[in-house]
Amino acid sequence: MARWRYFTQHALTGEILHPSLPLADVQFGNELNGPGEFQGTLAPRWAKANTAALEPGIALIYAEADGILRWGGLIWDTTPQDGEFPVEAAGWSSYLTKRHDVDGELGGRGPYVYTDPCTVIRHLWAYAQEKADGDLGVVVDATNSNAKVGTPAEPFHSYWYETPNLGDMLDDLVSEDGAPQYVNTCSKQANGTIERRLRLGYPRLGARRTDISFTSGVNLVDSPPVKRAIDDYANTVIGTGSGEGRSTRYAVDAVRDGRLRLEHVLALPTVNGTDTLGRRVGAERKRRQIMGEVEQITIRDHPAAPLGSWQIGDDVRVTVNNQWTSWSGWCRITADSFKPGDAPDRATLTLRRADSFHYGSPEV
Repeated sequence: MARWRYFTQHALTGEILHPSLPLADVQFGNELNGPGEFQGTLAPRWAKANTAALEPGIALIYAEADGILRWGGLIWDTTPQDGEFPVEAAGWSSYLTKRHDVDGELGGRGPYVYTDPCTVIRHLWAYAQEKADGDLGVVVDATNSNAKVGTPAEPFHSYWYETPNLGDMLDDLVSEDGAPQYVNTCSKQANGTIERRLRLGYPRLGARRTDISFTSGVNLVDSPPVKRAIDDYANTVIGTGSGEGRSTRYAVDAVRDGRLRLEHVLALPTVNGTDTLGRRVGAERKRRQIMGEVEQITIRDHPAAPLGSWQIGDDVRVTVNNQWTSWSGWCRITADSFKPGDAPDRATLTLRRADSFHYGSPEV
């Protein structure tokens, strides 16, 4: 029995449209604060008989390995090209890019003043899915955060006459430093149904993992470069907090380390305390003085980190040994991409150095 299975489902009725599609050249993955993507191809002889099971705007597609759902999303494009029938899909949050607020204030739920962005995200989905033929069945986590959107002077509005795009609103709500984070997931339930979920995390998604690792000579397929560039380096950080003009809170943290003075400006308009601003500026300066980063790795399925043992947002120890360097550090997984078919299966992970992220609330 094949390890991998790809099947489609009707978005509105839940009917299984095809139980096992013979897809080739499959690649798919999830990403932090984004929809992720799925790509695959069908041979023409299969495509002609299964067009209805791959209809954009109707069909959902899933990737399953060993009976566990690894990915799910909406089919967006099946345009034949050069004798091939490609299938392109994206995760649940991509649906909001095709929806707009046509009533204003998300159907009367807004405007928002000092409101948790998690609440507004749930309202976005509730509004989108209450419309006829708009219920994708996405469940949003009940997570709450300490972040806030909107003030009495500038409430968070959604005006119908501006036809705001719900996908853009979601992006705005998770884009600020200290905002909640999300990832699209799916899972089989005990009653045989499939749950489609937007998983929210605050102050972060994922966790620091000591049970898995990625290491040269063990499960790293290639020898990834360790980036050593001055682009993000700084030994002086200039921070600005709340306030305007001469009343703006201001802090500078600088050290002499034998290099030229290299500065970075950190804007934190929600930070009201001078002490808090100073701590954040100092932490940013220490982070920016650290050189070396691995941005992408390809790994094989291995007991050191079995397929799917990580989650988007996890911090994992990465160790690289090659003719140029020996480097080890904690890296955060911000996206993954699976390529079934290789033996053993492989995945490409997009990484950021773990200390590049601020995991506390906006006031910390």
